[in-house]
Amino acid sequence: MSIPFLAGFSLSLSLIVAIGAQNAFVLRQGLRREHILPVILICSLSDAVLIALGVGGFTAIMGVAPWIEPLFIYGGAAFLFWYGWRSFRAAWKGGDALQPTENRMVSLKTAVLTCLALTWLNPHVYLDTLVLLGSVSAEYDDKIAFASGAILASFAFFAMLGYGARLLVGMFADARSWQILEVLVGTVMWAIALKLVLA
Repeated sequence: MSIPFLAGFSLSLSLIVAIGAQNAFVLRQGLRREHILPVILICSLSDAVLIALGVGGFTAIMGVAPWIEPLFIYGGAAFLFWYGWRSFRAAWKGGDALQPTENRMVSLKTAVLTCLALTWLNPHVYLDTLVLLGSVSAEYDDKIAFASGAILASFAFFAMLGYGARLLVGMFADARSWQILEVLVGTVMWAIALKLVLA
């Protein structure tokens, strides 16, 4: 493995591991064992497209069209605030526990649309992939290796998060654990939204 590949892999992984809207959703789907593969593929393929664009020079486009950045920031903050409110409401209502035999599932369409929204309406995704990874890739001659490492990190992380969540199923059979998760998710969503607006 080349140095650019390892650099892309490690930087991408360090950015993705931080808890956020997308990761919380993948974790929830993994805990419920609902549509895990489509969700993982949406997250990973979306990252792959954005990383490729970033390494290909998207930062230059933002320099020419400065209105793109505030559009991402305020539109994404509004969506994150709304999603956080849903999590707080679910925690307040309570009574939700993860039962392996429960039949109540979200449809594939709902899961896909939610995942797409959490991915493409989240300004941090653009800042991490297009701006940060794109900027760092300029330090390496072998940009393809850098991008390949970054993309592989995304696929590996989301696969581990989605399918590894089943190890926590026993803990989330307790309704209180589920309420705590919802509060944490809501807090993260609102914190990110406020950070975006106040930055």
